[in-house]
Formats: sequence, C-alpha cells, structure tokens
Amino acid sequence: MTDSEFYTGRGDDGYTGLLGPERVPKYDPRPEAYGTVDEAQAAMGLARAAGCAETTDKVLLAIQRDLYQLMAELASAGFAGSPFRGAISAEHVGQLEAWIARFEEGLEMPREFVVPGDSQPGAALHLARTVVRRAERLAVRLLEDGLLANRQVLRYLNRLSSLLFVLAVVEDQATRRAGLTLAREEEQG
Repeated sequence: MTDSEFYTGRGDDGYTGLLGPERVPKYDPRPEAYGTVDEAQAAMGLARAAGCAETTDKVLLAIQRDLYQLMAELASAGFAGSPFRGAISAEHVGQLEAWIARFEEGLEMPREFVVPGDSQPGAALHLARTVVRRAERLAVRLLEDGLLANRQVLRYLNRLSSLLFVLAVVEDQATRRAGLTLAREEEQG
C-alpha cells in the first residue's frame, strides 16, 4: 500500500467520520445531507465555469463559500457543543433575500414552467436549484429526527433554491433574446 495525499482508505469499510466523535455508515442522513449540498456547490461551479455574467459569478462564489459552513453544520448535527452549530444565521438568509430582490428588479419572470437548457450557465443553475431542493428535504429529515437544531439552515436552503431559479432566468434571458423555452409549447400561428 502506498501513501497518498488524495485518499486515506478510512472509508473503505463503508463508514465515514463526522465533525464530532462518531463514525457512521455513509448512508446516514448527515453525510447524505452534506454530500447533497456538496453536489449543489459543484453545479454552481459548473455555472461559473460555463461563463455566467460577472455579477452572477460573484454571488455564486460567495454562496459556495457559505456552503462550506453549512456543510460543517450538517456534518456536526446532533453533537452537543459543536462549534459549527449556528454557522448559518438569519444574516445569511437576509443576504440571499437581498440578492433575490436585486436580481428580480426589471426581470420578466415566466408565468409558466421553464424547460432548462437555454444557456449553459442557466442549465447548470437549474441543476443546482434541484439539488438544493433535495438538500432541503434531507435537512428537514435531520430536523425531524432531532439532529439539526438550527432552523436557519432550512430557511437558507429554501431561499437559495429561489435565488438559483432567479439567476437561471437572468442567465437564460441574457443569452436567449427570443424568450425562454416554456414547458407548454406555444401555439404556432
């Protein structure tokens, strides 16, 4: 066996360490939740790499950094005295709400379901939005199981999915001047 910087082999038994004293099966709801947030963060990186607008890029980078705090909070859920408890605050939620208000200004929001794919950044943001929705469902499970005490995590994930939708529309409208692709096909005259 060789030493590597990139793996430890500790997870080969199907268990993982949390930010606390416990090792749990990799299917435990905590790794499931923070792993899903990690997926969403990667999809946001895909949107940035696809060439989203500079203002979108800056917002996404700030969110990606916040998500490290959120993942730490999920990875330490259930441990009394965790230094990560409360890492996501009402101020974080307020920042998301401020960004939503800023990007909504002058934006024509669709009145129907949108089919993702009008731009590469927009499609990546829609992907991130759906993954955040899954993370939110998993965080609710942690709350219901008595492992997560900070309800701001739920509020944050809920607002984040809304912001990602708004940003996807912004990116799609910037690329596709003819209008967004809607789920219901418009009548051809």
